[in-house]
Amino acid sequence: MELFSGRPENTEGRLAREVRTYDYLDELGIEYTRTDHEPADNMEACNAIDAVLEVVMCKNLFLCNRQKTNFYLLMMPGDKKFKTKELSSQINSARLSFAEPQDMLRYLDIEPGAVSVMGLMNDKEHAVKLLIDEDVLGSDYIGCHPCVCTSSLKMKTSDVIHKFLPATGHEFTTVHLVGED
Repeated sequence: MELFSGRPENTEGRLAREVRTYDYLDELGIEYTRTDHEPADNMEACNAIDAVLEVVMCKNLFLCNRQKTNFYLLMMPGDKKFKTKELSSQINSARLSFAEPQDMLRYLDIEPGAVSVMGLMNDKEHAVKLLIDEDVLGSDYIGCHPCVCTSSLKMKTSDVIHKFLPATGHEFTTVHLVGED
């Protein structure tokens, strides 16, 4: 894996959703480094990506309530365990579960394995509520996918919070996840 500054020179063969992500970030003046890789389907592959980018990639979970009337994107450190009950009580929602792939595609234009805060640029109706674990907010950098699982980005947390999110019209709720057994 190689580390690159900014968008790929040649976008031929890349999905439109990935190219739109680079266009959006460039338009906002957000600097980022990038690496291309095979889809990461195990922790060893994830750790290799983290090492190249020198950042811990966020675990991004796309969740919904039982009635599928509320959708949430949760950003949390990759090494924390997710406990539904712990989060549900903080956001006053009964019984959260993982949302369906078709909902992920509908609201974020993302497929499983590529869930990322970058997908909020596609949520024009603001149907998805963003939840960010306080430990993610405490990091200088965020690692995430550009709406595909074959590339990963590193950017300043402050740029995501103060430039990217306002441009998408999304706000966030800070959550505290212990993630221990």
